[in-house]
Amino acid sequence: MDLRHWLGRATDAIQKWADTFGPYEAHPSLRVDDDRFAEAFQEFTGRLEDNYPFFHPRYAGQMLKPPHPAAVVGYLTAMLINPNNHALDGGPATARMEREAVARLAAMFGYDTHLGHLTTSGTIANLEALFVARELHPGRGIAYSQDAHYTHGRMCHLLGLEGHPVRTDSGGRIDLDALAGLLRTGKVGTVVLTAGTTGLGAVDPVHEALALRERHGVRIHVDAAYGGFFTLLAGADGPAGLPPAPWRAIAQCDSIVVDPHKHGLQPYGCGAVLFRDPEVGRFYLHDSPYTYFTSSELHLGEISLECSRAGASAAALWLTFQLLPPTPDGLGRVLAASRRAALRWAELITASDALELYQQPELDIVTYFPAVESASLSAIDAASARILAAGMTEPDPVFLSTFTASREAFTARHPKLTADADDARVLRSVLLKPESEHSVEHVLGRVEQLARNR
Repeated sequence: MDLRHWLGRATDAIQKWADTFGPYEAHPSLRVDDDRFAEAFQEFTGRLEDNYPFFHPRYAGQMLKPPHPAAVVGYLTAMLINPNNHALDGGPATARMEREAVARLAAMFGYDTHLGHLTTSGTIANLEALFVARELHPGRGIAYSQDAHYTHGRMCHLLGLEGHPVRTDSGGRIDLDALAGLLRTGKVGTVVLTAGTTGLGAVDPVHEALALRERHGVRIHVDAAYGGFFTLLAGADGPAGLPPAPWRAIAQCDSIVVDPHKHGLQPYGCGAVLFRDPEVGRFYLHDSPYTYFTSSELHLGEISLECSRAGASAAALWLTFQLLPPTPDGLGRVLAASRRAALRWAELITASDALELYQQPELDIVTYFPAVESASLSAIDAASARILAAGMTEPDPVFLSTFTASREAFTARHPKLTADADDARVLRSVLLKPESEHSVEHVLGRVEQLARNR
């Protein structure tokens, strides 16, 4: 796909549409001399060089990669019009695209009915889910695992709710026995389960937690911001296939958050929140004396806490789904490559004398640490920090990230280590780019070299 060609076609298409309304003269206050723009643009592009190569397999650090070219073309084409998906008045075409794209997300998770919309991030999507949780169970708190995203604690504070962190097991998943004990107190109205923690990629046992919902009368919200698209690999054949039970159970949960700007190949920011019961829309009711005038249909702003939202985000997701739909044969093939890459990393680390696995990856996040002579937390922490820094500055660079593991979490997985510190950093690689599959040996080989250069 030639990006430059299609961006040219985009400007032509929008100009042709604009010409149907007749000529007009741009206001002189908006005019910018080409020479002045060239000077500013040169400085602008120079500053953009101060970035890490998120597009390259050498970058195996955070959850970052460029959007798919189709998403870029879709976003920039719609941005030339600049629709606002708060209301049909602000973006009739992109509002319809949003509804269609969100319906495909709902179908991906197995929802028969749904109410949902795009948001600017997973953080805002989770805020909306917890807002509805508060309205349905006033005075009752929110339970989430200690390894859940920090946004849940933050949003509980914002909403005036009591947050209840629950301990995790040796795989970083919520401990259901501890959760059951908490639910017996009657303090909790909603349980947040995570389908792909951002630290380890751990998947909470959603299927096993459903029984607790029935027993204690709580709601279940699934934060699948990071891992949600991996539902496309549930029960799939081959090494990339995932155990289906937790993913199939998501269809029975009350709400879901997923971030298309991660595995959905979209530009930032594009999150989504879905509710199984459309009746929760009543909690969003409001009236605007000037916004809604072109249609008696439900406007997206009537089911969202946000007001202005970029219609370009909906356009980008819609166009991407036309080419790479959220199905096993569409986006599922992209995720399968990332999953195979993670499994290969883990296999090579297991066979290495320079690195050790922190834990087996569940999705596409691999955590590991250098094998040090003094097998202590402090020594591992220092060696991980050294490799992280050296990897970014070596002539043959590799870009990693770290994950801080508590003494308890580390020793639960590796009991023979000397626990001489409260915590320790381990190395962390996020392999969400499918291109990582073809670069595993080289990139991990570089990490091994760095580990050996003590």
